[in-house]
Amino acid sequence: MNFLITGAAGFIGSNLVDRLLEADHHVVGYDNFSTGQETFLERAKISPRFKLIRGDTLDLPALTAAMQGIDFVFHLAANADVRFGTRRPYKDMEQNTIATFNVLEAMRASGVRRIGFSSSGSIYGEPQVFPTPENAPFPIQTSLYGASKLAGEGLIEAFCEGFGFQGYIFRFVSILGERYTHGHVFDFYKNLLRHPAQLNVLGDGHQRKSYLYVQDCIDAILTIITKAQEKVNIFNLGANEYCQVNDSITWICEALGCKPELIYSGGSRGWIGDSPFIFLDTQKLLTLGWRPRLTIKESVLKTLTYLQENPWLLEARS
Repeated sequence: MNFLITGAAGFIGSNLVDRLLEADHHVVGYDNFSTGQETFLERAKISPRFKLIRGDTLDLPALTAAMQGIDFVFHLAANADVRFGTRRPYKDMEQNTIATFNVLEAMRASGVRRIGFSSSGSIYGEPQVFPTPENAPFPIQTSLYGASKLAGEGLIEAFCEGFGFQGYIFRFVSILGERYTHGHVFDFYKNLLRHPAQLNVLGDGHQRKSYLYVQDCIDAILTIITKAQEKVNIFNLGANEYCQVNDSITWICEALGCKPELIYSGGSRGWIGDSPFIFLDTQKLLTLGWRPRLTIKESVLKTLTYLQENPWLLEARS
């Protein structure tokens, strides 16, 4: 098949590029490199079945041109910085919602009808049911990021109904692993390198979060697009477990051999829109035969090892 991946130089996108090339598919990577790292595509660029286009998802003509001959689009490009949503509210609308509309319009103009979309467990806001299933009562939005992703989901559903598209919506927990470029493991490791005796923690440390290893995430994505055949296919992607932020801090500090003083701030949430408990029901995905390979602890430690082996990334993302 011929795939196009927006955000191809990002964390999940670049790993997906490699997996699709390993399976003998042809891949067009589309990225504006605002946060993506070209280093992540070094292996892909060797392949004659890979083409890299430097382009922006807000550039509809360029995006439409890139769609020519494509069978399936993975739309992964987004502003994923949930924490700073209230500082730059238009960024979530522009990068997540308008960009998704542009991808759909480019697909429609080019005759592409299948799309996989990186949504988020953040769309559930602060649910009342745990683990939270895909058919949970319609949530009240608590973050601009979650609201913009839910709007993207709605656009995809409408294009599936109105234009005969087939949509695959992936509601991720936080993803960990190789090429990880932002999030709590990144922040804690970077701060502990600078100040091993003290660690500032947003929230009270009791926030409960679920995480998933990136290769397990990609296994899930490929399983879903192969086996799920509805017009709109919505799946939670996550682990059948969660941990407290304090647990993650303990694992990281033990691996680094440090015992910092923990300074908590921000109450129980850390930042506006941060859900204190994220735990998704993945039973629907499990019925397709998928199982994660790594536990959350293993994923955290694997991510830490990757960051230790790639110190350049700390500076690149500073």
